Amino acid sequence: MAVIAETAIIGGSGLYALLDDSEEHRVDTPFGAPSGPITVAPVAGRPTAFVPRHGHDHRLPPHRIPYRANMWALRSLGVRQVLAPCAVGGLLPELGPGSFVLPDQLIDRTSGRVQTFFDDGAVHVNFADPYCPTGRDAAYAAAIRHGLPATPTGTMVVIDGPRFSTRAESRWFATLGGTIVNMTGHPEAVLARELAMCYTPIALVTDLDAGVDGDHGVTQEEVFRVFAENTERMRALLLDIIAALPLAPPCACGSALDGMNISIALP
Repeated sequence: MAVIAETAIIGGSGLYALLDDSEEHRVDTPFGAPSGPITVAPVAGRPTAFVPRHGHDHRLPPHRIPYRANMWALRSLGVRQVLAPCAVGGLLPELGPGSFVLPDQLIDRTSGRVQTFFDDGAVHVNFADPYCPTGRDAAYAAAIRHGLPATPTGTMVVIDGPRFSTRAESRWFATLGGTIVNMTGHPEAVLARELAMCYTPIALVTDLDAGVDGDHGVTQEEVFRVFAENTERMRALLLDIIAALPLAPPCACGSALDGMNISIALP
């Protein structure tokens, strides 16, 4: 298939219509249908794809998102660099609502999610550094240009959801070294690595998680409200990052499968 898009955004809560003047693509994959039709539009002269992680009507809870179909569909369109905005809870008191975090590490606390494309054969990708350093550098530089409160590193703890954490769990995640907590960051990141794609999360803190914020627990209304209040800032940041991404990133993401015998033909 010809390259239709070079970069992509996997939209989270509140980012269902990110790109203007876009055309819609329906993509079939060996892993079923993606979360919704993929829209493609030029950003800074670069064709960019957008897929709504939870579906356009937020119908898909975190544990039901077709992660494999989403990533496969993006690669089949030619995408090699993915930006992944997401709502997160802050595990440190200084990371209040409206803060941005660009994590460089991940702790997987999910269970039962299919997290590989390779059901046959031994394909063990290097995942010591789960996120693209080139994308993270571009994101942090863009955040500084926009004057946004951004932390350039951090550890994302990914939980199953859809419930929020207990206070004890939240405190435990912090003692593990967690910076933020999220429900969708895994298996997205490892599936991107298995497809030799760059993957960069841009995390917006919508709340202090239950064990940090003393008097009340996290609510869905609070998360949606804070994300909506910051949608335009996130949108401007994402468009700026895309314009700054190098066409030939110097990172090792694209060579993740070099020398391996893989059991399926990649799109």
